[in-house]
Amino acid sequence: MIPEAVLVAVLVIVFIADFATANSPRRNWLNPLMCILMAALTVVCVLPQEPVTAFGEMYVTSQAVNVMKAILAGGSLVVCIMSRLWMAEGPQGNKQEAEFYMLVASTLLGMFIMMSSGHFLMFYLGLEMASIPMACLVAFDRHRNNSAEGAAKYILTASFSSGVMLFGLSFLYAHCGTLYFSDMPKTLEATPLVVLGLAFFFSGLGFKISLVPFHFWTADTYEGAPTVVTGYLSVVSKGAAAFTLMTILFKVFPALSDQWHYLLYVVIVLSITVANLYAIRQKDLKRFMAFSSISQAGYIMLALVGEQALGVAALSFYVLVYVAANLAVFAVISVVEQRNGGVTDMDAYNGFYTTNPKLSFLMTLALFSLAGIPPFAGMFSKFFVFMAAVSGHTFADTMGVLAYLVMFVALVNTVVSLYYYLLIVKAMYIKKSNNPLPAFKSDGNTRLALALCTAGILLFGVASCIYQWIYAAAL
Repeated sequence: MIPEAVLVAVLVIVFIADFATANSPRRNWLNPLMCILMAALTVVCVLPQEPVTAFGEMYVTSQAVNVMKAILAGGSLVVCIMSRLWMAEGPQGNKQEAEFYMLVASTLLGMFIMMSSGHFLMFYLGLEMASIPMACLVAFDRHRNNSAEGAAKYILTASFSSGVMLFGLSFLYAHCGTLYFSDMPKTLEATPLVVLGLAFFFSGLGFKISLVPFHFWTADTYEGAPTVVTGYLSVVSKGAAAFTLMTILFKVFPALSDQWHYLLYVVIVLSITVANLYAIRQKDLKRFMAFSSISQAGYIMLALVGEQALGVAALSFYVLVYVAANLAVFAVISVVEQRNGGVTDMDAYNGFYTTNPKLSFLMTLALFSLAGIPPFAGMFSKFFVFMAAVSGHTFADTMGVLAYLVMFVALVNTVVSLYYYLLIVKAMYIKKSNNPLPAFKSDGNTRLALALCTAGILLFGVASCIYQWIYAAAL
């Protein structure tokens, strides 16, 4: 449990540092301290570790889990780097900076426990440890009414989804008499009680991943939350929930693979199609990225319908690339929001290239990667997901035909997503504005975050060693 132990140490160090310097007027060193600690956590997760169990096999880890932990820790590091400008210039000043970092570490600790769980109660404990501090992060900007509104919608929906999930887990426990992942497959069979329990469990995690039809909270929460928190919620939380869902489906429900494959096919098609259609209509950039994230979640779920090793590798690689591209977009949105009086409307980017060409160019690279345009990393991540989706399927069986149909729908929706991503590019490069955003120089932290994300967009796809490392861990 080295990653979890390091995270607990991060919490303790930040808490003591905050308590010891509570009366200091300026604490400019707090952000570098948190970034150094998160970088150390990322390195610890990257180091190879042997698969182990703890607490009577309630905690189970593997190399694939550690790879995903490293990806999420790296995403959290970028979020902490991005947060310095918002903390320094926002209405809350830097008085609550330590609380923000402790909440980020708390949610990440819950996600780590959730991904390493070998028992449904341990999984639920990690899920709640991740969800409750996340609601605090969404409501962190107490000077904005829609921040509190977004947090209220998030926590209420999370409460109901947790209740539905526990209801489903009670059905599974009634049938199996155990909640251990390793023991449940021995007795599970496709009875109506078990299928209903599976559907309720899937609904609970579908909320965390914001899949259609469990997505209604997403746009309002993304719009109301501080932009830095929205970026964290869109990539780190979503990646942890998707990986956990995949792990549990493969470990616990192999006997019900036909049932959850049908469920996945319906949810994937709905998530990608509905989100794309709604994204076209959005004018607020944070709501736009909310529906973009719902669509991306549908593509991530494609990795679950094929062979296990390919699926684990494709999902992990997709989350890695998605972290880089999505956080680059949110880094630009955040710095523009700070310089433009909190405005996140898409029309504010009209003529943006004429005054800020560098930021416009980096934003374009990130959007092209999200759309899957070669040669950026997003194209490779979508290719591996499509390859995993059809692995092990042929046209000789019904499942194979459905898998190819779903992949065809996803390919068609890729064209739709390219259209609405190009709407932002059109606003920056083609649309004219009488009062474009004035030229400004980004702060050092924003430039560092954008440099890291851009390097990932350009290198993750062409550096084959990255995918080979992830695939080797998945075997």
